[in-house]
Amino acid sequence: MKRKKFLQASAAVLGSTLLPSFSTAAENKRTFIRFAHLSDIHVKPGIIPETGMAKALHHVQQDKKEIDFIINGGDAIMDALGADKQSTEIQWNLFKGILQKENSLPVYHCIGNHDVWGWFIKENKPDTDRLYGKVWAVETLAMKNRFYSFTKGNWHFIVLDSTQLNPAGGYIAKIDEAQLEWLQQELASVPAGKFICIVSHIPILSICAGLFFDKTESNGDLKIQRNLMHTDFILLKKIFMKYPAVKVCISGHIHLQDEIDYLGVRYYCNGAVSGNWWKGSFQEFAPAYAIIDLYNDGTSKRRMVNYNPVSNA
Repeated sequence: MKRKKFLQASAAVLGSTLLPSFSTAAENKRTFIRFAHLSDIHVKPGIIPETGMAKALHHVQQDKKEIDFIINGGDAIMDALGADKQSTEIQWNLFKGILQKENSLPVYHCIGNHDVWGWFIKENKPDTDRLYGKVWAVETLAMKNRFYSFTKGNWHFIVLDSTQLNPAGGYIAKIDEAQLEWLQQELASVPAGKFICIVSHIPILSICAGLFFDKTESNGDLKIQRNLMHTDFILLKKIFMKYPAVKVCISGHIHLQDEIDYLGVRYYCNGAVSGNWWKGSFQEFAPAYAIIDLYNDGTSKRRMVNYNPVSNA
């Protein structure tokens, strides 16, 4: 080989060892955590709800190696707010039974408004029963508390309890004083270098909250009720701004889907496994769940997965 060609060939080989390979770049950007967010399952006795919940779980586990865990976003059962004790017990037994039989992934639970027992019962209100309110859901789902946290790799997850009783009737989307104090302590305790994903049943911020009713107020204003989006959003926004590690907030509740990037936080509202409460699509959104990818650099990506609860495929 002539000297000139030898030097050219040597330079090419040496250069290739110094340049980053595509596989290395891909490795640096690979998914650090991938989980499935299944919200608003609303299971109840019946062929479609029961087989639909099972099918959603099967769908998630088709490629089991890719999914680290599941987050149940709340409203696991159809309704306990106005249901008697027997009906509530049937629903919870159904949810537990299907989950145990059809799922092998770890599951972290969030309380939804319909998981709360007895608040809407008018006659013979069971408010002296030990299981009244959120106790039944916390115990059935083996939750550490109605709000809690856990860590996966480089991400810290904070699970909130969005639903607070309104003494005047109904419920309000916000966190209570005890939870607010805990949240601020929790955020302050997250080690530097970790990122934060906040889970709530009701959206902290969502445009879909104003589209749920598909109508406006009588004066033309967009209708956002206090039980459709956190009424304490401004307060939470100010808190999040003190902690830049807060990167992602996920929710359900609305049965619609949106994605908002606001002041460095991505808010994902992830629809409903039950769609239109097991009657097909709700508005334009079919029954679905979300796959969330959380990366080492604090970025995230959401992929919505539609599935057909009534098909054999």
